[in-house]
Amino acid sequence: MLNVSTLWTVFVVNFLALGLIWAYVTRSYPKFAAARFWMASAFVGATGAMAALVRLFVASPVPLLLGAAGVIAASCLAAMGIQRFYDRPVSWRVMAATGALSLGGVVFFMVVVEHMQLRMLSYTLGQGLPLALSLRLLLSPPEGRVSPGARLSGIVIMTIIAILAARTAGNLLGGDFSSVAGSQSHAVMVLGLLFLSMTLNFGFLLMAMDRLRNEVADLALLDDLTGVANRRHLLQRLAEECARSERSGEPFSLLVIDLDGFKTINDTHGHAAGDACLRHFTLMAQTRLRPGDMLARTGGDEFCVVLPSSGLREAASIARRVLEVCRQDAAGCTSNDIPIAISIGVAEWDRSIGQFPDRLIAHADHALYAAKKNGKNDFAVYDPAPPLSPEPTEVARKFA
Repeated sequence: MLNVSTLWTVFVVNFLALGLIWAYVTRSYPKFAAARFWMASAFVGATGAMAALVRLFVASPVPLLLGAAGVIAASCLAAMGIQRFYDRPVSWRVMAATGALSLGGVVFFMVVVEHMQLRMLSYTLGQGLPLALSLRLLLSPPEGRVSPGARLSGIVIMTIIAILAARTAGNLLGGDFSSVAGSQSHAVMVLGLLFLSMTLNFGFLLMAMDRLRNEVADLALLDDLTGVANRRHLLQRLAEECARSERSGEPFSLLVIDLDGFKTINDTHGHAAGDACLRHFTLMAQTRLRPGDMLARTGGDEFCVVLPSSGLREAASIARRVLEVCRQDAAGCTSNDIPIAISIGVAEWDRSIGQFPDRLIAHADHALYAAKKNGKNDFAVYDPAPPLSPEPTEVARKFA
């Protein structure tokens, strides 16, 4: 025989433990806003479970109403945490209206008109509706990829809704699955909901771990100073583009950019001014790039731009646009502003490069040196020298 009071005690302990876990996550990752909602959901749910436990020993409707309010609020807060996790605006008004209407129905059908079936229906709607509204975000997230934690959370929510619907149907068919009845059927449902609430929070934790892991992975591929891709990310992207071009035969191009006189800027104005120049150049260059182009800082004052599906002519046009915006900015500099001058080397992938990005980088570097040799603040296109013609004597010897 399942003891209902013991189950509700376990419910309280479970929610308090989950609340402490989320409190630790909130403290460790203060920018992870969803954790605050899930922490509040756990503690509010624990409070509601405590009130429901008191109802078993006190003959008063007040603890039962407080328990219902706590459980309904916990469901709303859990749903709002899901919204916040996916960077959606939190539906405070919708959740407050849902909770108020649900709790109002519970009060009305308990105090004004005694009707257990409608009271439980109101209670079930308050529990299940907020979670049901969050299912779309979990199973069809905006970024298009469903994480394992989100999938688990979605399955658990659907199971919770199924249990709540079965309880409502049982009540409407003449049964009594309310906490007032305290039957074994009610105890089994409490046990099931206890297990599912733990599993749901485990799904939320998996979602948090997946998000934090992705953020760490993104940081490993970004330049700390400018926020654009770093050398590691550039090499990964070049390897992908080389493989794609070798399969399809469609070329792509690479720009290698160097800030002229950057050492002089550091020596004359200090490293803080040099860092400001790098950030400023990044912003200027991005205004002249297309969606899908990738700007990367490869070290010091050196940058690269990957131009997918672009031939040499189009790459030269983009290089000219980047160069012109720097020239215009330099011409407009006054007072203590430091004008920026750049040199650009342009190279296009071909069959001889194959799946070796370092060859393409070497070609673009060769063009960059040519641009600097021409007086800097300019761009040059890599043009491989034609093979030398054999000496006449060697030709004669071949056909002799």
